[in-house]
Amino acid sequence: MKIMHLLPSLSSGGVEQVVLELCQGLCAQGVDCVVVSAGGPMVSAIESTGARHIARPIGKKSLKTFIQVGKMVRLLKEEKPDVLHLHSRVPAWVGYLACKRLRPELRPHIITTFHGFHSVNFYSAIMAKGDRVIAVSECMKEHILQQYPRKVAEENIVVIPNSVDTDINFPEYTPSEEWLNEWNSTYPELKGKYTLCLPGRITRIKGATHLAPILSTLHEKGIPAHAVIVGETKKGKESIRKEIVDTLEQVGMSDHVTWTGHRTDLRDVLCVCDVTLSLTLQPESFGKTTLEALALGRPVAGYEHGGVGEQLDVFLPDGRVPTKNTAAMADVLARWYKEKPKPKLPVPSPYRREDMIQAHLKLYRELCQSSS
Repeated sequence: MKIMHLLPSLSSGGVEQVVLELCQGLCAQGVDCVVVSAGGPMVSAIESTGARHIARPIGKKSLKTFIQVGKMVRLLKEEKPDVLHLHSRVPAWVGYLACKRLRPELRPHIITTFHGFHSVNFYSAIMAKGDRVIAVSECMKEHILQQYPRKVAEENIVVIPNSVDTDINFPEYTPSEEWLNEWNSTYPELKGKYTLCLPGRITRIKGATHLAPILSTLHEKGIPAHAVIVGETKKGKESIRKEIVDTLEQVGMSDHVTWTGHRTDLRDVLCVCDVTLSLTLQPESFGKTTLEALALGRPVAGYEHGGVGEQLDVFLPDGRVPTKNTAAMADVLARWYKEKPKPKLPVPSPYRREDMIQAHLKLYRELCQSSS
């Protein structure tokens, strides 16, 4: 069985990580995986799984990208994949249109995955055109049914949550002594503090401005709360960081926040912080970092919408907080300061890595068998 994955590039990101994990699990079971993208720093990681990478500029939002449709037709004829798995909108259009140019008996089955909440329009509707459509959470399935009722039948939507690798994310894990020494010397201001980790790139929807009233309330209660913002400020987003800083300064909390920038050791950071926060102002389709923190046995407090709310229902219901209610968030954190909660473990199905791999494998096989 041959699966061909289409995505824009192989830079660091959630979609790229999922495709890497799929290649690792599927290739280990003898599945032939081919990844088509514009390339990037994760190509070597993809190829190390046994998958092949084929470089094609299929991700740029430009009419010129559709020149690739003809080339994709030729590639499909050469590779003859059983399943074409489309992970993003522009590559999905290229792959879908290429399939339509093939004779019906030569067309691969098409699977699409809604990895995130896209704007609802004709352009995004391509993600609902698969023979099967994967939703990464129940809330994503509801979104698809509400926004694309004429594009996809409910029985063709399959919920397969993203997963966590419990071999490296488990409650007994602790950072090395060398790492701890470096962390403590780099951020001495965290010693003795009640540390609240807010991971993710610096964007407005991540809700970092809500840290100001949360920290202010906790300090009023005599709790030495200190936020640790872990994520890069991408070029062009400097004004958002300034907005966050200004909000903190207005309530005298700017000295109670540490900005680490992008880090490649997030697992260790999640371990040493007391609580991981999810303050997103809009629902996230899944929330991979929160799942990793929970698998590590660390408490997560998050606004109750989206995929994070679903995770907290399973692992730590007390961590569900009404969306945008900073007072309620501060109350939960104040209570946890006195008594730290423990998430429900071990990680249950369907959130384990093997669950995700097997669910994809089952879906691929069902489609292939339906045409045999």
